[in-house]
Amino acid sequence: MALKHIHDRKIVHRDIKAQNIFLTKKKIVKMGDFGIAKVLNSTMQLCKSIVGTPYYLSPEIIQNQPYSFKSDVWSMGVLLYELCALKPPFNGFSIHEIGIKIAFGSFSQIPSHYSKDLKSLVSALLQTDT
Repeated sequence: MALKHIHDRKIVHRDIKAQNIFLTKKKIVKMGDFGIAKVLNSTMQLCKSIVGTPYYLSPEIIQNQPYSFKSDVWSMGVLLYELCALKPPFNGFSIHEIGIKIAFGSFSQIPSHYSKDLKSLVSALLQTDT
């Protein structure tokens, strides 16, 4: 809901990751660290800066293409995968290797004990536009 809230206000977070999701004492989940967020003039405007945490970058950013709200949705998919598998979906020995895996959307399924629906959601969030 936080992501929808900021996107409805034409804000692209650009650094969604586990370290930027907080749980309050009252067990309310909040999204934080808007230090590199960008407010767009319209829903059609695109970002061009390469910013964010490498594991969570979308294929558009990796390929130095303009991007928008879909990039945050991708990062949310990476976060969901990480919560299920306890590791990032795209890993490698270098940023270049991680970038190649992200660009091709190459990742293993989440562990088998998760539901088919959850597996489908993760796959949909991490779908490349190739």
